[in-house]
Amino acid sequence: MKQIEQANNRALERLLAATPVLVDVVPAQEVISNLKDRMILHAGPPIGWDRMCGPMRGAVAGIAVFEGWASDLKVAEQMASDDAFDFQPNHHFNAVGPMTGITTRSQPVMVVENTAFGNKAYCAINEGLGKVMRFGGNDREVINRLRWLRDSFGPAFGSALRHIEGLPLKDIVARGLTMGDEMHQRNVGCSSLFLRALAPALAETVADRTELSKALTFMGGNDQFFLNVAMVLGKAIMDPVRDIEGSSVVTAMSRNGTEFGIRVSGTGDTWFTAPVEMPEGLYFPGFTAEDANPDMGDSTIVETIGLGGFAMAAAPAVAGFVGAGEASEAALTTRAMSEITISENPEWTIPSLNYTGVPTGIDIRRVVETGIVPTINTGIAHRKPGVGQVGAGVVKAPMACFEKALLALAERLGVS
Repeated sequence: MKQIEQANNRALERLLAATPVLVDVVPAQEVISNLKDRMILHAGPPIGWDRMCGPMRGAVAGIAVFEGWASDLKVAEQMASDDAFDFQPNHHFNAVGPMTGITTRSQPVMVVENTAFGNKAYCAINEGLGKVMRFGGNDREVINRLRWLRDSFGPAFGSALRHIEGLPLKDIVARGLTMGDEMHQRNVGCSSLFLRALAPALAETVADRTELSKALTFMGGNDQFFLNVAMVLGKAIMDPVRDIEGSSVVTAMSRNGTEFGIRVSGTGDTWFTAPVEMPEGLYFPGFTAEDANPDMGDSTIVETIGLGGFAMAAAPAVAGFVGAGEASEAALTTRAMSEITISENPEWTIPSLNYTGVPTGIDIRRVVETGIVPTINTGIAHRKPGVGQVGAGVVKAPMACFEKALLALAERLGVS
């Protein structure tokens, strides 16, 4: 249909023209409009306490203690049950968050500006590895780390970014793809490049040598530090693609541990949801698939811009790590994703595929026509609150989301 093709061309132009720049780190309440007291932003489409999965509930209880709303976890859980908190999706506030995706007023958030269009997006700082709130962790160690991020690392991070007047991000992604990263489960190259770019500014702006050492050690010891950066740059890239009349391009994919949801350019901010799938992957020693929670997180914004599972060919090591098969099968995954996208990104290329650009612009029509759904690289959380990550794997987006979206778009365009 000509109208859809023209609309998708406009969507692609906006997507490729994006220029995301990390400009600051500040408390969320200073930049996220209408983020009120006792409001908790979460990953995925809308959900209430009664339908939240275990790790999401664990993170909610933990953040309530962190914010000082509750004296302990039990009080926090009772408050949530009594509707004391206002739960809202990150995406409704120009934000994203990994796994549970919890965002509240006093948390420091990274601010990425898409200078080509003037929009901004936000994401909390990656907490590091091990037991963390994004996987439902909520003990004293987790809370204390969040306090350090708020009181020390966040302000230092922001000062360094202001000192260098922002850090452009597209080139870091391009170089990361040549270093074996796909920006979802593997961020080793990008995290190293990011640290190299920011370390001199941190050294110049952080007067306390002990705090400087802590900051550099924290960044240097976290191979997944860049994940949250990739997510927020993805949100900044995709938001200008929203609300193009007639476009069948997906602008967001997200999950909350109960439902998987997508948004499509031509249908505005409507969520099309279906029950979320269980990841298939590898588990840490002592854990099995019986311990796993269904998939969750806003991190699928990475796949939405052509990275993650769509760029698997750039990171063959990830295929084995997430249990997706032999390293040689990584290229097959990327080629399959090219069947459901409208183009490639010439700035983000994959050396092992003769520098072919990553598949870009998920088209709901092609998903339904081919029967191929997006492949997503993901972490696996324990189904019980407070335990944390138990593995990593791959998960498929539910076909029902795309079928519902296509029917809605057809109705909107008057096509039967």
